[in-house]
Amino acid sequence: MSEKQGVILYGPPASGKDTVTMALTQLSTRYQQFARLKVGSGKNSGYRMGTAEQLRALEAAGKVVYVNRRYGNVYILDLPGLDDAFQAGVPVVHLGQVDGIQALIDGYPADWAVVLLWCSREETARRSEGRGDADTAARLEAWDATREDLDTHAALAWDLTVDTTTASPQESARRIDQLLMQRAEAATA
Repeated sequence: MSEKQGVILYGPPASGKDTVTMALTQLSTRYQQFARLKVGSGKNSGYRMGTAEQLRALEAAGKVVYVNRRYGNVYILDLPGLDDAFQAGVPVVHLGQVDGIQALIDGYPADWAVVLLWCSREETARRSEGRGDADTAARLEAWDATREDLDTHAALAWDLTVDTTTASPQESARRIDQLLMQRAEAATA
């Protein structure tokens, strides 16, 4: 097993990926949110903003692990960005597509802990409206797509599942950290 450890947080919009990641970084400085390359507009916090030319160059060099399009933007998992993230510590990658999880596991060797963060559609709407999202309707469409994605990939085994309506961000972070520590101990045993 690889000595590199990473965390994949999968879940619908507003399931707590950002909040749990913040709790992880407060728990230990070894955790760092992976800033995906983003080509587009809107929110730029938590992303490395790029251009269509950069994406074409990465694709031509075979350095793209996964690309998805949502909210009128393009989001990229790229090899150089992942290399940098692992040098900084334990990257926490946010994904909303099972295909992205598989692409990352297949495309970047590491001990990936795959965590499902979940909340109901109603909770997604409440949280999205509460934080002032201008695109709550699009986020609910993404919630529906996430539910369909999960149903389509029902056989996918999660390393950890957390209902973020009942587990606090700090408890969620502790559970993820404990999972990684147990896996590291098992790898050295």
